[in-house]
Amino acid sequence: MKKAVLNAVKLNSLKPSLPRIGSPELKSYSPDDVFFCPEESQFYSQCLEKMVLSRCEAFEQVIEFGTGDGTPVISGLLKTRFAGTIHGYELSHSACEVAQNRIEQYQLTDKYKIHNHCFFEGYKATGADYLIANPPYIPAPDNSIYMPALHGGVDGATITNKLLSVGCQTVLLMISAYSNPVETIQHAIDEGYSVVDFMVTPLQFGYYSSEPKVRDWITKLREENKAFYSSNIYFLAGVLFQHKSAGETDLSTELIKVITAL
Repeated sequence: MKKAVLNAVKLNSLKPSLPRIGSPELKSYSPDDVFFCPEESQFYSQCLEKMVLSRCEAFEQVIEFGTGDGTPVISGLLKTRFAGTIHGYELSHSACEVAQNRIEQYQLTDKYKIHNHCFFEGYKATGADYLIANPPYIPAPDNSIYMPALHGGVDGATITNKLLSVGCQTVLLMISAYSNPVETIQHAIDEGYSVVDFMVTPLQFGYYSSEPKVRDWITKLREENKAFYSSNIYFLAGVLFQHKSAGETDLSTELIKVITAL
């Protein structure tokens, strides 16, 4: 499959790869306050490194929706020669505090700047052509879940689709197989994008997706052909979208076949 990578590594055996720094970490937060999933963060970082940070031209501007604790981007920056600036937008003050502390520890303040306010109110000021995000994609009838900030709407794709409508030239998004992926990919096509690259990994249902209310709702979505998973795993895809250009290969059909395979 041209350019597409099916990552068959079992990420539950991987650990975050940030090197240790002598200065102390800030106080700990519960997973209900700051998103915590090492396997998912590791995969997001791999996608960033291979599909964005290693490809950007010198001094490129990148914007990020939902910084979280900053680990994925920091890890990617430490492994590449990216010479631009990433502007991360995060509403959670707790997450911003953790991310900013880590950025300072790894001396990346010139490359990674955190903004503790709404992405949709501030992204235009950066003039960036690249948008990156591991957006909230937990599907549920409402946001009364373990971590409300992870609610992605009733089908899990509301925020993902909104990000595909802001008009950036190139967009890297994490897309879950249980969050109405087919309609999301079609929405991207309708917005003028092609799928130019992707990576896929299997993940086990974790703390947030195993909440009984959420898992029951995901089961309902599967009955409507809006969620795809097995009893053990679901697929998470890192997808690189670009506005269509003449002669460019579109991998959307291949992506749909892979992400809905279970």
